[in-house]
Amino acid sequence: MLLCGIAMRNFGFFQVTGVYIEIVATIRQVTLTAILILAGLGLDASALKRLSMVVARLALIPCFTEAFGAAIAAHYVMGMPWIWGLLLGFELGAVSPAIVIPALQTIKEKGYGESKGISTLLIAASSLDDIVCISIFGVLLGLIFSQGELVSNIIQGPIEVAIGIVVGLGWGFISACIPHRNDNHVTFKRSLMVGGGGLVCVLGGQLIGYAGAGPLAAIISTFLASLCWKWQGWSNTYNPVQDVFSNIWIVLEPLLLGLIGTEINFADISLNSLWQALAVLGLCSIGRIIASTIVVLGANLSFKEMIFMILAWLPKATVQAALGPVALDLANKTGRDDDIQWAQNILTIVVLSILITATIGAIGITVGGPRLLTKDPPAIKSIKNENSQVALDETFSCEL
Repeated sequence: MLLCGIAMRNFGFFQVTGVYIEIVATIRQVTLTAILILAGLGLDASALKRLSMVVARLALIPCFTEAFGAAIAAHYVMGMPWIWGLLLGFELGAVSPAIVIPALQTIKEKGYGESKGISTLLIAASSLDDIVCISIFGVLLGLIFSQGELVSNIIQGPIEVAIGIVVGLGWGFISACIPHRNDNHVTFKRSLMVGGGGLVCVLGGQLIGYAGAGPLAAIISTFLASLCWKWQGWSNTYNPVQDVFSNIWIVLEPLLLGLIGTEINFADISLNSLWQALAVLGLCSIGRIIASTIVVLGANLSFKEMIFMILAWLPKATVQAALGPVALDLANKTGRDDDIQWAQNILTIVVLSILITATIGAIGITVGGPRLLTKDPPAIKSIKNENSQVALDETFSCEL
């Protein structure tokens, strides 16, 4: 999809001008909302509680290591300002749920690695990883492009976090209560509540000047609503709203990635810049691999299982595709040449990261899973009767 967009732009088949620039930017925000909602729906509260320490270490340590590594590499290799380097780092730090989660679900259904909860651990950690990266990215973005005194810019970060938490909890509770669980169109209405609410949060946050609050509110509201739906009868394996947004993402994914590809114009990229981008990506990826290895050393895994975990923790695609052009869109609005240059450099590195790490990660999970993990009896699928949906998980839990 990326390569198709790149080819269309560089062979002269695609050129956006005038009002369509704003339309394309809005489309990207819509696709970002879909990713945030999927991340919130995929966050398993019971898995977080059960594997909380390992999940936290796996989600945070490699993420922060890669973020700071990218900032250092970008500063000394490309001369990028520190705050722009951190923006790049937290953009790169997010693991792609669109690649990791579907591939891990397939592995999980076949029973590979279930005795140690490897799929559950990675899925839960990927959601938390995305939340952290997206939230910090939004705060850094606000600091770079906000106007006013330094003190007010610094205070804006905590304010955005507070607004995101309050709005997210409020809308999540409303979405849990409306519609009623016995409504004949409960799936459609719940999808509309979290989808519409998330879109209002993301677009509204930018409109009022608190861009970092919107993504955080969208994730929190979706997670809280999903958690309440499970208490009302749904389960980890029966969530029709998640299926709805998975289908929506099938439509949005080629649109998003294709549009990202059209932002790459080889006429504007020198060979030196390309090598610098590859060097930055390589250095921060090495830092992530080292940090991931240290984290999984204490997780009671075999050598093969550790290799699988490291491979599964590499892919970048969805979050990077959604966030990659955001800084460039804002830089184009300001018209500052330096900002435009750094934003273009970030976008180049992001596209390279998607092309390289998504390929390695997808192959690593799909091909490496059956070869690196032990096979256990597959989990029993959820059973739905007229009164309840019962999810039986042989490894961890039995929920009503």
